[in-house]
This record gives sequence, structure tokens and C-alpha cells, in this order.
Amino acid sequence: MQFEKYFKLLKKNGQEHILQFWDEYSDLQKREIIKQIDSIDFPLLEKLVNLTSDKSQQDIEMQLDEAETVSLEERKLNDDDMQKSGEQILRSGKVGAFLVAGGQGSRLGFEGPKGAYPITPVKKKTLFQLHAEKILAMSGEYGVTIPWYIMTSTGNHSDTISFFKENNFFGLAENDVMFFSQDMLPAVDKNGKLMLEAKDRIFMSPNGHGGSLKALWDSGAYLDLVKRNIEYLFYFQVDNVLVNICDPVFLGYHKKYNAEMSSKVVRKAFPEEKMGIICKANGKTGVVEYSDLSDKDMYAETESGELKYWAGSIAIHFINTSFIEKENKRGFQLPYHVAQKNIPFIDSNGQLKKSDEKNGYKFETFVFDALAHCENTITLEVKREDEFSALKNKEGIDSEETAIRDMKNLYLSWMKNIGIEIPENFNITDIQIEISPLFAFSEQILKEKKEQIPPFSKKMYLK
Repeated sequence: MQFEKYFKLLKKNGQEHILQFWDEYSDLQKREIIKQIDSIDFPLLEKLVNLTSDKSQQDIEMQLDEAETVSLEERKLNDDDMQKSGEQILRSGKVGAFLVAGGQGSRLGFEGPKGAYPITPVKKKTLFQLHAEKILAMSGEYGVTIPWYIMTSTGNHSDTISFFKENNFFGLAENDVMFFSQDMLPAVDKNGKLMLEAKDRIFMSPNGHGGSLKALWDSGAYLDLVKRNIEYLFYFQVDNVLVNICDPVFLGYHKKYNAEMSSKVVRKAFPEEKMGIICKANGKTGVVEYSDLSDKDMYAETESGELKYWAGSIAIHFINTSFIEKENKRGFQLPYHVAQKNIPFIDSNGQLKKSDEKNGYKFETFVFDALAHCENTITLEVKREDEFSALKNKEGIDSEETAIRDMKNLYLSWMKNIGIEIPENFNITDIQIEISPLFAFSEQILKEKKEQIPPFSKKMYLK
């Protein structure tokens, strides 16, 4: 009976090939693939398949303009006031932290969640520990509990929870850390057919970081936010080692401009840098992906000869919880983006095939597309060397080597700025320096503890 029911459903949607190996399944395998089929929204799938051939949308040329941005120069006049405003909100206990951590460490040659990758210069703390200590330190500084919401993926959910338990939640209270997994979407081949990654398993992939706003709602995390009276959620991604979590200055600007969602940006190092840019596209604030920029826009200059579209998105936002409610109550409406990919699949003979060409489509949503739905939004420029260094690759750009270098340079700059005497001529690779967030998570706090800092040496760990 089960076979007939699900075969009929699949046939109605042109996907009956998915059950071609049914007779080979064990009872457990039958239950698992039925669970997958039940999770598929077939009306949505039909819309997604239509996107792969919808040329009308692909051919529309975007009309770009610069987004309104608070530049580093403008910030000099207002940062002190914004810091005070943001700190007042933090002390009120109305701020939470939201980490997107669905990635695996495979591109780093590491088995397990990317957040479990050891990265700090001296103690080799993991990304998870580094972020946890920043949250713990800020909670102590402002005399509040900053709850931490962590979105995982199907592939790393249980491993992530186990890692936190093994490490006693890095000093945080277990009931102040909430884990939930993002939704998955099926991929399709060039004919719009679902693909199998094993005889008994449909190929699924995460629905993109835009799914984070829906996952907060569906998982019950939003109800926890409401129960705790959290009004502002700091959104960040797991691989940024320099992220300034719950930055009070950023929060102050967010509040001043009555923003529903705000963003941080850095200046692109060069026009071809592979960063999405925050700008106005067809009149609405949003992010245009690097791959969607025309050459004309990529190299466009202002009258003064500077890069026109310089505001590189670093995936850091403040989001009002009321905005998350609004987005979900009216029906989750972030647009789906189509990406052509090389997708391994099971052929009709039950053999695993790997294509040399892009043979299928994955679908995902992007959190920054929510900016277009905001009544008010603000974009804040920050210094790259202070706030952004991503760990994405095993070597080269955005690798462990560059992340460690950038952390050491940040710690050294803090020490120089507060008057610690540091030798002028040295190679950064010869110095091992690390400042625990529990000692100081900002230059200002380091300055307050200057008397506790020993004379500079080539290997230092301040804790």
C-alpha cells in the first residue's frame, strides 16, 4: 500500500523514477525514503524547476546605484555616541547572537563541522570556542545573558551538538545555547527530475543562509527569543575569525536609523574581488553577487575616480526580531536562486556516476535578499583588518595561514594603540600572540587592563 500511495504522488509530479529500486530496500530504507518524499513541497519544486528555464528573469538588466552607507570618515563624528547607545541596549538584555554554522570542514581537509576547526594562533582554539568566549565575555561585561542561536545543517547537526557537550559549552549555560537545523531542498537534473545520491536516498542540499530566517521561526527559536524579550539579533557566519560579536557601535547605528535589518561592509580590495556588493538594485537595497555583476558595473568609478560599487558584504547583520516575525507571518518570500552544479547521481543501473559537466541545479535563498523588504536599513563601513578574515580554503587566500596572520595583526595593533612597546622590525610568522576574549574582546578593554600585561615577547597568551 505504501508503494502505491507514494508512487501515485510521485507520478502525479513526474518523479516516479525515484522509487525504481523499491524492491531492494529494507524496511528501514523504505521508511527513510518515505520520510524524504514527505518533506518535499511539490508545488514549490515545480516553481523551482520552472526557474531553471525562465529566461525572462535572467535577461532583465539590473539598474544599480550606490547604497547609503555610513563611511569610516562619517563614523569619526558619531561612534562614541553610538557606542553608548548600543551598550545601553546590551545592558537591557535585549540582544541575542545568531550563528550560521551549517558548513563542513572538508575544504580545509578536516572531518567534521567547520566550527570545530582549531584556528587561534597560540592555543589552537576552535572557531566555536573563539565565538563562545566572545559571547561569554560580553555577557559578563554588560551583566546580562546573551542567548546564542546556532543554525546547523542536516550533515553536521548531531556532531555540532556533541562537540559542544564534550567541551561543556565552553563555559556558557547549556540552556542559553539553542541548536536547530536548516531546511533541505532537492536538486534536479537538466530535465527537472529529482536525483538519487544513493539507491535509497534523494539528493538534497541546504536551502541557503536565507533559510535561517525561516528556520528560526519553524524550529521554535523565535518563541524562545520572544520569551527572553530579545529585540535585536546579531547574525554572523562561523568562518569569520575577527567578527566583533554584538558590536555595540553597530547596534547604536542600527537603533538610530530605526533599521529592521542592518549590514556591515568593507571596501573591496580590487574590482574583481569575489565579494557580493551592497548597493541599490532597481531601487531597492540589496546584495548583488560577484558573478552577477556586469563588467561595466564591476569597474564603474565615481567622478573622483574611486570604485563606485566598493561596499563588499561580509555577512554580518543586526536583525530585529519583529522583522523576522513579519517576514514569516506573511509567508516566507525570499527569492530562490538557481546554481548549476556538478552533482554525483545514481543512474538507472544503480551505479554512482560523477559528471565532468554541470549536470544539475541546486536552489537556495540568501539572507541579504531580506534587505529589500525593510522599511529602513543601514549599511556600516568597517575596517577589514579589524573585523573580517574568513577561513574558507586549505591554502592561499582565506586560509588558515591568512586567518592566523590577521588575528595576530589585530592583537598587535591593539597593543601598539594602547602604548605597549613592540619592536619595529620583525616577521609576523615569528611571533605567536593571542589575546583570549575572556581577557579582552576589544581594544578599549585591553587598555583598561594595561597594567596586567607583561612586557612584549615573541610568544604571548593573555588570558
